[in-house]
Amino acid sequence: MKEKQNKIDRRNFLKTVGAAGLVPAFTKASSVFASAQTKPGPNEPPPFDLNALKKPQKPRPLLVPKRKLGKLTQLDKTGKKKVPVKVACLSLGMMFNALDQQLVLRKAIQYGVTYWDTAYSYNGGNSELGVGKFLKKYPKLRKKMFIASKASSTRTIADVEDRLQTSLKRMNTDYIDLYYLHNIKSTERLTDELRDWAKSAKQRKLIRFFGFTTHTKMTECLNFGAKLDWIDVIMTKYNFRELQNKKLNAAIDACYKAGIGLIAMKAVGKGSAAKKIKTEEERKLVAHFLKRGFTEGQAKIKVVLQDKRFSSVCVGRGNVRELDLNVAAVLDKTEFTPEDLKVFRKVSQETCSGYCAGCANICSSAVPDMPYVSDIMRYLMYYNSYGEQDSARELFAQLPAEARNKLLKTDYSLAEARCPQRMPIAKLMAEAAKKLA
Repeated sequence: MKEKQNKIDRRNFLKTVGAAGLVPAFTKASSVFASAQTKPGPNEPPPFDLNALKKPQKPRPLLVPKRKLGKLTQLDKTGKKKVPVKVACLSLGMMFNALDQQLVLRKAIQYGVTYWDTAYSYNGGNSELGVGKFLKKYPKLRKKMFIASKASSTRTIADVEDRLQTSLKRMNTDYIDLYYLHNIKSTERLTDELRDWAKSAKQRKLIRFFGFTTHTKMTECLNFGAKLDWIDVIMTKYNFRELQNKKLNAAIDACYKAGIGLIAMKAVGKGSAAKKIKTEEERKLVAHFLKRGFTEGQAKIKVVLQDKRFSSVCVGRGNVRELDLNVAAVLDKTEFTPEDLKVFRKVSQETCSGYCAGCANICSSAVPDMPYVSDIMRYLMYYNSYGEQDSARELFAQLPAEARNKLLKTDYSLAEARCPQRMPIAKLMAEAAKKLA
């Protein structure tokens, strides 16, 4: 019974947000009462006094809950007391053309999804420009929002500064709440020079917090980051497939204990390979969670959010329906059981050959002339699983020309033999050459 009470299915969710004021009300109680008034007879009581009616209280809208962002603090409204920094536990991933998808941004705000995640490189700059368009129209909302962006494709500190200045102009804002060094693949990027730059950017009040994101060599990067007192937040790939990765989870623990804010991305855990037909285990997963009242995507988001080490999970692809479903999943209070987790674990084991785990050091050491295998796998995932064909091609085009030319000439047999996920690397590289070039 308790679980049934916790459930918020799509139909009831939309009814609830409508009642809470997120859709227009077409009638008013006062107009109904007024139309019913007539002059009283000699033995009748005086007319109903509409002015005596108390104004009905509007139901409070259902908003996505917030969580503390690591050990970070900020001054309260009085400017005298320090309070924890809190962010929406569902953040809007903005790897889409936000210029043309303003409705998604407005809906996100209505649901309390005030934590937006973008980057210098997303959709050729249209993601940040879309944020700028929104803030130009609704400037008063800026203080209620938590905006994160990333310094993409940088080699020097000068590049990082340039990306930051460009992002500030695009987004029509004087500051960015959280600024990341984008997609580090080596701890060598986390230098004292970068530390000093981050300190300077904070002093200039251009950013509030600093961190990095990582898709590859996550364990190594997280363990290193946990030791740096100037890293405020780390965004890492984490989904149901990583639940059993003991080394990765130990690194996440180290960051959590150090007070670093943790953000999960790629929570749905889609693979690189193009797939139209689900495996038998995947069908069982879908059927299992449909019986529990969730879509496959909702279940995968909920299992990550059940891990309280993460402050937020970043999802979204510029689709209102997807946003509706994601919010409904987050508002639902159901806790997954050990049996549910067992279903996830079995699917992860049975479908690993289509999913790149990001252990780039293994394939890179096997094919040193082609150190971009893990990156190309990720671009294929964007293309095949997320429908982000343009973004995938853009990212692929940024690889060195020499590497792109060697794609079909490289022998990947040793990399395939060493791959713990048993991925058909040669086949996937040929698919990338065809689709992304």
